[in-house]
Amino acid sequence: MSTDTITPEVPGEPHTAVWHEVDGIIEHDNKLPNWWLFTLFGAMVFAVVYWLAYQTTGALPSLREVYQQDVAAHEAKQAADAAARPVDDASLTALANDPTAVARGKASFTAICSACHGQNGEGLVGPNMTDNAWIHGGGKPMAMHLVVSEGVIAKGMPAWKATLGDNGTKDVVAFLLTLKGKNLPGKAPEGTPE
Repeated sequence: MSTDTITPEVPGEPHTAVWHEVDGIIEHDNKLPNWWLFTLFGAMVFAVVYWLAYQTTGALPSLREVYQQDVAAHEAKQAADAAARPVDDASLTALANDPTAVARGKASFTAICSACHGQNGEGLVGPNMTDNAWIHGGGKPMAMHLVVSEGVIAKGMPAWKATLGDNGTKDVVAFLLTLKGKNLPGKAPEGTPE
C-alpha cells in the first residue's frame, strides 16, 4: 500500500520535504547537494564537448594523430642525427675518445649486453670483449658495428640496431673500443687474434 503525505517527519516542526511510505519503507524527497549536481552536469557538458571536438567535427587531432606526428618527428630527427654522424672506422674511433658517448654506450651495454658478455665485457655466454681475439671480422670498429647492428643469429647474437637506434649502436661500439686490449680475467679468448 502506498501513501503520500505531507505530514512533517517530526511532530511540531515545519514540513521540509514530501515523503512517501510504501510497505513500511519511508522514502524522503531530499534535494541532492549542489556540488554533486555540478559534478554530474559538468561531466555531461564535458562529454558532449569532447565528442564534438574529437569525434564529430575533428576540430582537434585525435590521440592517434598526435602519436603518429610524434613518431614521424622522432624518426626524422634520428635520420638527421645519423646523417650528421657517418659510420666509418675513423668516426667510430673518434667517438671512443668522447667520454659522453662512451658513458652512454656503457649504460646501454650494462642494460642489454652484460647478460651475455659480462658486466665488464669479460664474457659469459658470449665472447670476452676485452682480449685481442675476435670471432667475427676482427676488432675493427666497422666489424664491431656490423655485429652489434646486424647480429650473428647463427651464434645467438641478436641484431640490436632496431633497439638501440643508429646513435645508440655507435655509442655501444665506442664503449667496446675502450674495452679492447684490457684482457680482463674471464672467458678464454675465442677467434682470431688481432
